[in-house]
Amino acid sequence: MTGRERGDRTVDAEGEVGVHGEVGVHGEVGVHGDEELLARRFDADRGRLRAVAYRMLGSLSEAEDAVQETWLKLHRADADAVRNLSAWLTTVVGRVCLDMLRSRGSRRESPLEYYVPDPVVRVGDTAGAPDATDPERAAELTESVGLALLVVLETLSPAERLAFVLHDMFAVPFDELAEVVDRSPAATRQLASRARRRVRDASPGPAPDPRRRREIADAFLTAANGGDFKGLLAVLDPDVVLRADGGRLMAATSQVVRGARAVVSQALAYSRFRKAALRVVANGEPAVLSVVDGRPAALVVFTIAGDRIVALHVLADPERLTTLGLTEEELSRAEP
Repeated sequence: MTGRERGDRTVDAEGEVGVHGEVGVHGEVGVHGDEELLARRFDADRGRLRAVAYRMLGSLSEAEDAVQETWLKLHRADADAVRNLSAWLTTVVGRVCLDMLRSRGSRRESPLEYYVPDPVVRVGDTAGAPDATDPERAAELTESVGLALLVVLETLSPAERLAFVLHDMFAVPFDELAEVVDRSPAATRQLASRARRRVRDASPGPAPDPRRRREIADAFLTAANGGDFKGLLAVLDPDVVLRADGGRLMAATSQVVRGARAVVSQALAYSRFRKAALRVVANGEPAVLSVVDGRPAALVVFTIAGDRIVALHVLADPERLTTLGLTEEELSRAEP
C-alpha cells in the first residue's frame, strides 16, 4: 500500500481508506451508516465524476462503468473518515480510469489512427446554452471538451493522461496524483508537463463564436450537396484532417484523409449517398447526423479554427451510433 499520513489516517492510492481527511463527510459523523445520505452526496458529485471519467476514457459507456466502480469503492471505504468527499471521489475515479486505460490496449477494436471517441450529441444549435435545469449540469461538463482534444488525449500514456486531466482540468494537486501513479510529485509534474506540450502542439487554434462555427459547417454542407468543389475548398483549411471510424461492422470505411483536396473528394462522394440529415451539436461543436430509415447512419463533427474547418470526425460505427441517445421524434426531424 502506497500512502502518507493525514492527521491520524493513512491515505491509500486505491481509494480504499480515507483519502483527503479523517473527520466525516463535511464534518458529519457516522455518514457511512446512513445509506440515503451517502447516496445523495454521491449523486451530487456524479456529473463531475462522469466528466472526469469521460475525459480519461473517451468512452461514455466506460465512463459510466468507472463511476459505478467508484460508488462501490465508496461503500467499501471508511466514509466516516473522509473530510472532503468530492476531492476523494475525484481521486478514486481517476485511479479507476487509470487501471482501465492500462488494461484496454489489447481490447481496442478500432486502430488508434482511426479511432473517434464517443460523442455527446444533442439536437439544436451550437449557439444554444446547456440546460441549466439539470442539477448535475452533466451535459455541460461533458460537452465542454471537444472531440479533437479527446483524440489527442488518446495519444498520451495512461499516467500522462491522468496527470493532465486531473491536474489541468480538475485542479487536483500533484502530491495527491503522485500517490495514484506511484511516482514522486516532481515526476508527476513532469508527466503533466509532457502531456500539456502534446496538447498545445496539437491545438487547432482559437475558434470563432458558436454561431459562426455553425455558419461555416452549413456552408460546407451546402457546397457538398451542390457539388461545389471551390465552395468546399473555401471553408477547408489546407491541412484539414478527416478521421472516419467505422468500428467492427464497418471497418472498411475507417480511414484518415489529409489535405483539403482529398477531403473535398471524400465529401463529394459521401454526399451522393446521404438521404436525410439532422443538424446536431456534438461536444459543443457543429455536427450533422445522417439518418436512414429513421436510424443514425453517420455522424460528422466539425472542428473549426479561425474561419476554416481544420478537422472532421466521422463516426460510422453502427453499434456506437445506436447509443447516441436521440429519440425517434428527434430523428424524424431529419431533412433531405
